[in-house]
Amino acid sequence: DENKDRTKAAAVSQAKIDSTQIKTDKASTEYKSVSKQIEGLKVYNAQKRKQIKRQVERMREIEKTMKYASVLQRQIPPLARRMHAGLEQFVALDLPFSSGERTERLKFIKDALDNPTVSPAEKLRQVLEGFDIEAEYGRKIDTYKDTILIGDKERDVNILRVGRLVLAYQTSDQDRTGIWNKETKTWERLPGRYRGVVRDGISMAKKLKTVDMLELPV
Repeated sequence: DENKDRTKAAAVSQAKIDSTQIKTDKASTEYKSVSKQIEGLKVYNAQKRKQIKRQVERMREIEKTMKYASVLQRQIPPLARRMHAGLEQFVALDLPFSSGERTERLKFIKDALDNPTVSPAEKLRQVLEGFDIEAEYGRKIDTYKDTILIGDKERDVNILRVGRLVLAYQTSDQDRTGIWNKETKTWERLPGRYRGVVRDGISMAKKLKTVDMLELPV
């Protein structure tokens, strides 16, 4: 009987031990899981604190900028008009190439400046785009057909423009070749030896001939 009682007590005791061990293992697992979550939250919170700090600094910058926004908005329209006037003067003093296209662009920009529904930012963008296009002219070789006054007669010619260095022409029959004189602001005839050079330059501009050196008077 004693043995039976002792065996039964041992079984009850073992059951308590097993139950306690299970609870301990469960608690240990939960503790490790929570510890990992806490570590992750610490890192997350540290990142958020940095982001919040940057956002607060950005808010201060925006607040400061907003104080000057109205002032800047009032200054943009007159600035855009001064830039447009400068662009008009530049085109007027420049070589007389693509006159129709450039004049039309200047008119388009002026219409935008005069339009009250166009925002100041868009007005400034239009002017800056005009400057970009004019700057691009100085970096390219181009050719197009035009009618110019040679002497006292209008002639249909092929124009060759090499950046802003040279503006030359050649009649369709290649009978006459000339160049724009920046000093006299007139078209002047070139000697016959330049006929082939201008012809080659026109072919290069049309991408019909490999780009090569061109010996032209500047």
